[in-house]
Amino acid sequence: MQDVLSALNGLRRPPLLIRAARIGVCDYNRAVHLPRHLGPAALPRAAEALVRLMEIEAAQERDRTARAAGYRAARHVDVLIAMMGEARHLRAPQTAPA
Repeated sequence: MQDVLSALNGLRRPPLLIRAARIGVCDYNRAVHLPRHLGPAALPRAAEALVRLMEIEAAQERDRTARAAGYRAARHVDVLIAMMGEARHLRAPQTAPA
């Protein structure tokens, strides 16, 4: 888990993308947003979801830097929002059942 979070902390993206994602993360709902990126299967645990989202985001970043015709900033921000939401979910203290 710590390696995934360390890798996430090491990402460097344009401030405008990060700012937009930070605004959107307050409305993040994993049940609604994750299937959009990972497909309709059962929701994975936060660490697995974060790893998969980071792979998707890396492809988005490659497209952005290559100025690919199919690159969409809105999709990139949406993936970043999901990554931030899953990181929050992962970092949140887990409550043990009584």
